[in-house]
Amino acid sequence: MSERRAGERVGIDELLERVRSGIDRIEARAAHEAYEAGDALLVDTRYAALRERDGLIQGALIVERNELEWRLDPLGSHRAPEADSHDLRVVVFCNEGYASSLAVASLRQLGLHRATDVIGGFQAWKAAGLPVLPPGTPGTPA
Repeated sequence: MSERRAGERVGIDELLERVRSGIDRIEARAAHEAYEAGDALLVDTRYAALRERDGLIQGALIVERNELEWRLDPLGSHRAPEADSHDLRVVVFCNEGYASSLAVASLRQLGLHRATDVIGGFQAWKAAGLPVLPPGTPGTPA
């Protein structure tokens, strides 16, 4: 992401464009293949109401957006066990692929240089016919 000058005003559309210019975003099918190959940690940042409405991606780590940096910082005291390296390939999902791009920019500032997000987010995953656990599946978080 390019540096901003002090006092520079930028709208969200421009900020999103700047952020995305530095990210190699991937399609849902590529994210699924990377996960299946053991080359990616899928991270679902959707809030609970969306997960309850639409279901879950099996195997994805659920981390609400406001906890993301703390849970994925390999140096952090509150990190998830999976977040053990700055070389970890993290693939972030939000609902439609907007907030996830901004989240990736933040993760990259923490040194997670392989972090990326899915174009179209969870909705693209679902539309591609990729596996989704229905809401309320036993053994999955609500």
